[in-house]
Amino acid sequence: MYLSRVELDTGNRQKIKDLTHAGAYHSWVEDSFPEEKEEGNRSRKLWRIDSLNGKIWLLIVSERKPDFSYLEKYGIKDSAETKDYEPFLEKLVNGMTCQFKVVMNPIHSVSQGKDERGRVYPEITVERQLAFFEGRASQYGFRLIDGQYRITDRRFEILKKHQNRSLRLCKVTYEGKLVIMDADIFRNTLIKGMGRKKAYGFGMMTVIPDTQ
Repeated sequence: MYLSRVELDTGNRQKIKDLTHAGAYHSWVEDSFPEEKEEGNRSRKLWRIDSLNGKIWLLIVSERKPDFSYLEKYGIKDSAETKDYEPFLEKLVNGMTCQFKVVMNPIHSVSQGKDERGRVYPEITVERQLAFFEGRASQYGFRLIDGQYRITDRRFEILKKHQNRSLRLCKVTYEGKLVIMDADIFRNTLIKGMGRKKAYGFGMMTVIPDTQ
């Protein structure tokens, strides 16, 4: 597995004019792996737009290394970098405390009848959005530390579909501290992500182990 990033060239409006919705970012990520496109065998990837020290970055977790010539299409030249993710993942153990960040699409489903799929609705209150995240921690191999996690951003993300249809996806950023309870499951979480809409910038968790 590989962890990659590239700095968006936000100062060049002409260059990033296409990046107006989540689907455009998804296409950019997929295009950065031309070998998969040629083979007709697309692997799952996680990605997220992040800010650090006043700069905007595209982060990607992938099975293969991206092609920098494509990855820098909307990025600053020579800002792309990739590193092997496996050595970091192997150091994660039960009981380790980490700082985390993850963007999720909190929703709930309402039954439409015996033979119909439930209709999906976004969680729109802070309380319900927190409960959504809290209720899923154990299945992803970690425990949240009481009083040391919070929502740092909440908004709706536009996803343009075919025939000019658009969806508004509830986008919530959670940050704080957690304890790894099952390292194997947790490593899988960092590789495969959490929740829905992973192809559109949701579900990628990043962690920084505490050094104390």
